Amino acid sequence: MADLTYQLNGSFKPTIKRFADLDGPDFFPTPAWATHALIDSERFHGDIWECACGDGAMSRVLEQTGQQTVSSDLYERGYGESGVDFLTAERAAENIVTNPPYNSAEGFVAAGLRQMRSKFALLLRLAFLEGANRANTIFSRTPPSRVWVFSERITFYPNGVEPKGTGTTAYAWFVWDITAPSRTEIKWLKPGYRARYSGSLARNSRPAGVILKPLPASSA
Repeated sequence: MADLTYQLNGSFKPTIKRFADLDGPDFFPTPAWATHALIDSERFHGDIWECACGDGAMSRVLEQTGQQTVSSDLYERGYGESGVDFLTAERAAENIVTNPPYNSAEGFVAAGLRQMRSKFALLLRLAFLEGANRANTIFSRTPPSRVWVFSERITFYPNGVEPKGTGTTAYAWFVWDITAPSRTEIKWLKPGYRARYSGSLARNSRPAGVILKPLPASSA
């Protein structure tokens, strides 16, 4: 059921700020075209862990574009493995791709860098680049390899609400790649993905049976 806090004059509006998924009922499925933009721009070798899969919106695109994908979420949403807290999970995957809860982005960066083996991609607000704390921690120590800026605005709606209109927040794919030089490239995604892929891959598909390996013991 959609969160009624998004109701305005009897209708729903695009989200300006997304709220943290703290107690389970609120989550914002990722439009298929936003995941297609990543797959067209980055190559992934090996399995992909979608660790905040929600109802499978992103996982379905990954699977149907030929990616070997395993899906999990902290909450039961009818897709993937539930009860998996990405922030504390002792798992590893070649690649990790997800759209994290709004207020958990920094925690997801830390966990993803610990658990990925090759490449790690997060869909984040472009404003994630701002902030003194992130400048002194994430970006000074482990900056992303590439930031893919969307030319088109992504509109996030509560689950079950018909998308209408456009959002007001800029988003980008932040990609950490262990094979890339230790510098950040800013790139732009060409417009047209929304029209090309909106409404596609909406039907359910069965998650791939990938086994995630436990993290190796620390040598510290």
